[in-house]
Amino acid sequence: MIFRMKKQLLVTVFCLAAITISGQERPRKGKEKPPVLHEVSNKEVVQSVYPEAEKVEKVNEYWYKILDASNKIIGFAMSSQNFCKEIKGYHNTTPIMILTDKSFTIKKITLLSNYETLGYVRKLERRGFFCLWDGKNLSEAKAVEADGYTGATYTAKAVIQNVAFLLNNGQKKLPKTN
Repeated sequence: MIFRMKKQLLVTVFCLAAITISGQERPRKGKEKPPVLHEVSNKEVVQSVYPEAEKVEKVNEYWYKILDASNKIIGFAMSSQNFCKEIKGYHNTTPIMILTDKSFTIKKITLLSNYETLGYVRKLERRGFFCLWDGKNLSEAKAVEADGYTGATYTAKAVIQNVAFLLNNGQKKLPKTN
């Protein structure tokens, strides 16, 4: 009788441990396919918000001005590509671009060229993750609490860290709007 109870207890503990371990998100090695680079054109990203954009010029270490054919400023952009190399998603770095209008209201946040699993990135897109900051000025965007993205946690956390870096540093060095 005691032996049977110990055996049942052992089986129960083993099952609970297996359920706990299998439910945790963790990088899988071995059977997984090698990561694939998903190239994103910076020009296409800019023109997805500003179709009339003709060129982009660096303003300071964080900001770029977006110009139309008559060299008039139509918006601004920041990229984490030259920064945040220590911030890793599931497979590697997750550089982002933040596009704003001339009053520094966010129009779009998107991933740039990356090695993240395309299915997980699309899952985040479908859930509106990248739109959480849209329509907010830089101060309001800092207050956005983005979490709860089960299934794409590594990618989401890395994007959030990239966004926070750019918002914190970019707000300190705003370009002139004229």
